[in-house]
Amino acid sequence: MIDLQPILTAVRQAPALRFQGRVVRAIGLSLAVEGLSLPVGGLCFIYPGGDAPRITAEVIGFQEQHLIVMPYDETRGVRPGSAVVPAGRPFVVPVGDELLGRVVDGLGRPIDSGGPLRTRRMRALGEPPPTPLERRPITEVFVTGARAIDGLLTLGQGQRLGIFAGSGVGKSTLLGMIARHAAADVIVIALVGERGREVQEFIDHILGPEGLARSVVVVSTSDRPALQRIKAAWIATTIAEDFRDRGYHVALMMDSVTRFAMAQREVGLAAGEPPVAKGYTPSVYALLPRLLERAGTGPRGAITGLYTVLVEGDDHADPIADTVRSILDGHIWLSRELAHERHFPAIDVLASVSRLMGHLASPEHRRRAAEVLELLATYRRMRDLIAVGAYTAGAQPEVDRAIRLLPRITAFLRQEPDDVSSWQETMDRLAAILEE
Repeated sequence: MIDLQPILTAVRQAPALRFQGRVVRAIGLSLAVEGLSLPVGGLCFIYPGGDAPRITAEVIGFQEQHLIVMPYDETRGVRPGSAVVPAGRPFVVPVGDELLGRVVDGLGRPIDSGGPLRTRRMRALGEPPPTPLERRPITEVFVTGARAIDGLLTLGQGQRLGIFAGSGVGKSTLLGMIARHAAADVIVIALVGERGREVQEFIDHILGPEGLARSVVVVSTSDRPALQRIKAAWIATTIAEDFRDRGYHVALMMDSVTRFAMAQREVGLAAGEPPVAKGYTPSVYALLPRLLERAGTGPRGAITGLYTVLVEGDDHADPIADTVRSILDGHIWLSRELAHERHFPAIDVLASVSRLMGHLASPEHRRRAAEVLELLATYRRMRDLIAVGAYTAGAQPEVDRAIRLLPRITAFLRQEPDDVSSWQETMDRLAAILEE
């Protein structure tokens, strides 16, 4: 027997009147529509005509009596006079345990071989996050399996951390390593603006089957329209929020925030915003805290946010990097110099900081970590003199000790992607560095 209930429900909820506008002009990546009155952020459908499928678009602004809309997909077939109809609903995302192990695109549609999504619930984008007073204090350590992070840059469940680096320094590899070994119930990964070639490589070789089994991957490659790249970040965050609100500890990983900002720059310029620093529009700087602040603890679960930031030209003062660093609860800096020395993970621990380590680590742990960092800083300060033979052994006892213990420190910081250290093993190896 055919179940007609869904059809009857859709008919009852459909508007009695059908409002329709039309496309009057194409402006770069956006379209001008007349005959409709929709709010900024409203959804609409464009019907190109003929056999072309309808296109979903979003209102990004208006000029006089014209709406400025930007499509989520290609605008192939759109012409002057193409019909535009309000969607009559907000943007919703499928959520639930059925998403685990699945790969979806920037609009929440499955792109793997797993068939249709069989989720039973939907969630609207942009639902209110927990208020500041509803967020539980961060008291539990987030174990990543990476010794350099757990030992010297300890993170907490619900913390938000940025991974900053130039291109090709190992951001994605470090994310995959954490995804495979992190002590989290669920992993949600957003690949925003990635090369198409790298997506399958990340899933198969970096994330691996064991990582994918407890993960949801949201992908929007660099060739997709700007709005779809932006939506990928929001969809991943919404999925993570749903798991958090059900009491799970979620690790939300986004690669990268910079490409999210670049996509918003495209949208802002198309809407007529003036460019400011490095061509980024004001809406970019307004949107970043709205996205990043959604991670964190809630009344029940927690979202630990790990966000990569692609730093142009390895410039610490890059405007996006500087803005993101001011919002998050710490940052990890990946060094190109260490990467060239085949030191993985290429974490410059002296340039990195976890703002919550002082609250999470025990006094003995903090003392040992501070002593190791001090030894490393001492050696780095004298490195050039040591290299040219200008330093005489015995001149400074602290320098002698730094030279003597450097091999232990380096061995502690180096770690292959498939090598995992438990929390206790990391603590034992940290203590062993200082034993003499």
